Amino acid sequence: MSQFTVAFAGNPNTGKSTLFNLLTGMRQHTGNWAGKTVITAEGEFKHNNHSYLAVDLPGTYSLYSNSADEEAARDYIIFEQPDVTLVVLDATSLERNLNLALQVLEITGRAVVCINLIDEARKLGIDINLKSISKRLGVPVVAISARNKIGIDALLDQVERVATGSFTAQPLRISYNEEIERGIAELTPLVEQTIGTKYPARWIALRLLDGDDSLLTSLKEHMKSKNLPEAKEVIGHGVTAYH
Repeated sequence: MSQFTVAFAGNPNTGKSTLFNLLTGMRQHTGNWAGKTVITAEGEFKHNNHSYLAVDLPGTYSLYSNSADEEAARDYIIFEQPDVTLVVLDATSLERNLNLALQVLEITGRAVVCINLIDEARKLGIDINLKSISKRLGVPVVAISARNKIGIDALLDQVERVATGSFTAQPLRISYNEEIERGIAELTPLVEQTIGTKYPARWIALRLLDGDDSLLTSLKEHMKSKNLPEAKEVIGHGVTAYH
């Protein structure tokens, strides 16, 4: 039986941990992210003939470097490269929550968007067009209620499709202004040359243009642990050119 890794990402109070607990039950344990005081929870669940290692990332509003929680979530998605990143959104605050989903999709196309609290949204008269959102984002989108166990099997079917590769995403690519796109185009080859093509070079280039020192630190630590050549000069040169 193959095992896949699923990272649970989402804003605080979206019901992400409720869904995690529903799926993993008592088969979970907690610990700390390496080098951080941030708590991590891991668990296991099965669906059809597959088993899954579930990782509950800290609740965050973004994947920028505003807090240790955001850095831990960002580093896990970039460097651990889970088979599926399950982005849990609140159906009653979809516009605000989509910000995190878009950031995840800039890093990985191996994602499923889970719109939770769908029963609450219906009570408020909110109608969500799942097909339209899925088409726009380029990844599976499923509506559920974790608390009332609505839509869970349908969600797990989509997780399975992405995990096994039977669904290949063409995630939405966000275009920036001409100056930023020029900077990304110049930096991306430097990033790929330094850390390889396995990682989301475009997103890393974008964050470096933004002067994200925390990401630079994480990159150096990761490269040291993987015995990759030192990137400071190459990436530093690219960042300096745009600041």
